[in-house]
Order: sequence, then structure tokens, then C-alpha cells
Amino acid sequence: MNRLRIKKLGVFSVAKIQSLVMLVVSLLISIPYGLIIIVYSLFGASMIGGNASFAVGGGGVVVGLLVMIGLPIFYAIIGFVFGAISALVYNLFSGIVGGVEIEVENVV
Repeated sequence: MNRLRIKKLGVFSVAKIQSLVMLVVSLLISIPYGLIIIVYSLFGASMIGGNASFAVGGGGVVVGLLVMIGLPIFYAIIGFVFGAISALVYNLFSGIVGGVEIEVENVV
């Protein structure tokens, strides 16, 4: 067994990975949530009837689509920013305390 110590993290590398992880997680959440918004708004619009139903149904569809498109983009940007900040903080403190030690094994 070999012991290794992670002294520094690549800031841009961590930010990219964190951004991608947040994008995938937010897609898993925002697509069903957006579909629920669309279904409920169309169901509510059918209960109203008349010209007001077009406004309610159309508005709900627009909001649902914005949720499905906008939230993943927002989460990816936030993930990139906070991934970069977390890598910078790790690099700062690893210089003080020595970093994280891991144990690895050579596999043949």
C-alpha cells in the first residue's frame, strides 16, 4: 500500500466537474418539476374555462419550460463558481495542514 497526499487541486478542473455534477442533478430534479407545473396549470386551466383558461394554461407551460431550461443552467453556473471557491479554499488550507492523505494499491 502506498500513501499519497493531495497537496493542491486544479481550480478549473474542480470547477468543471462540480458544474457538470450540478447540471446533471438539477436535470433530474427540474424536468419532473417542470412537467408537474405544466400538467397542473393545464388541469387548472381546463377547470376555469373561457378566455382566462388560455392565459392560465399558457402561462403555466411557459413557467414549466423555463424551470426545465433555466434551473439546470443556473445550477451549472453556481456549481462552477462554488467548485472554484472550494478548490481555492482547499489549496489554501492544504498548505497549512498538509492536505488529504489517501492510500492506494498497485494492481497488476
